[in-house]
Amino acid sequence: MTLGASLVLRDLAKFYDGSGAVLGVSLDLEPGKFLTLLGPSGSGKTTTLMMVAGFVEPTAGDILVNGKSVVRMPAHKRDMGMVFQNYALFPHMTVAENVGFPLKMRGVAKSEAADRIAQFVKLVGLEAFAKRYPAQLSGGQQQRVALARALVFSPSLVLMDEPLGALDRRLRLQMQEEIKGIQRELGLTVVYVTHDQEEALTMSDVVAVMEAGRVSSFGTPREIYERPGNRFVANFIGESNFIPCRLGGTGERPIAVLDSGAEVEVAPGDVPAGSSGVIFLRPERLRLCKPEDSLPNKVPGRVVGEIYLGDASLFRVRIGEGLEVKVKRPNRGIGMPVSEGDQLMVGWQPADSIVLRE
Repeated sequence: MTLGASLVLRDLAKFYDGSGAVLGVSLDLEPGKFLTLLGPSGSGKTTTLMMVAGFVEPTAGDILVNGKSVVRMPAHKRDMGMVFQNYALFPHMTVAENVGFPLKMRGVAKSEAADRIAQFVKLVGLEAFAKRYPAQLSGGQQQRVALARALVFSPSLVLMDEPLGALDRRLRLQMQEEIKGIQRELGLTVVYVTHDQEEALTMSDVVAVMEAGRVSSFGTPREIYERPGNRFVANFIGESNFIPCRLGGTGERPIAVLDSGAEVEVAPGDVPAGSSGVIFLRPERLRLCKPEDSLPNKVPGRVVGEIYLGDASLFRVRIGEGLEVKVKRPNRGIGMPVSEGDQLMVGWQPADSIVLRE
């Protein structure tokens, strides 16, 4: 059963002393979906979340939950669960008491509260720790308590502000899986803030990439990664290559002309013919190959460096004056032997490239 609410932001803005922290954010989130607000520091993602929560008053715009405006509603009446990076647990309360605090504030009967506390303490795997205090728990266990507390009163919306930022990588990956599993099991609507690209791609149904107070791109993780709407998004998420070009023709098979004069095919995009731009290519989409290999696009290059990554290697290849690309390939089963200084070709499929505006 879906518990989650729909969320609509309409031209949401926040100004401080004339300076804009958020500059007109609009988006629609369906019930039961996991949305991540992703962006660098100062992009406006946390301010946007705090306006949704009711902790920051918008300068302009509207916030609708299940079609009803909550922009004038105080935070404690918005029926939203909140999980912070610093956990915000009460040190003098046990795990069970911390989890049950929202129920106590809402006047839930003790017998019903006890059942719900037990249910959500079990949901986050802390049955054996119910009587312990926060100081007796690890960071990951404390985060589980904070998560159970945010969910125990069945909120219509769950907001999370970089909740895993203080955890080490191994524990962070484990918690990502657990949070996503709980979200799916309960049908929750979640708005999640992070600057971690991998976290956003792993956990989200949809991602809003924020830049300078605006949503720069909005879509599924696959859409954002494979077909970013602009150079900022392409550069912010994952490793990217940008090859300067001029779009020489459009249609089913657009042609891009490199500075060297070489012509390559690219996927259709929004850049008009005759315009300058950059060909966007992910390192794992490039291949190191021989001149006779049958890839549609090939340019000559020289290997100038290699980084060993364990399961893969990242090669730096110079393909023009002052221009290098990164080529990532698995270390087992694919490709010819490659060493620094080798002269070879760099190839790719047209569908794996798109021209973006400079």
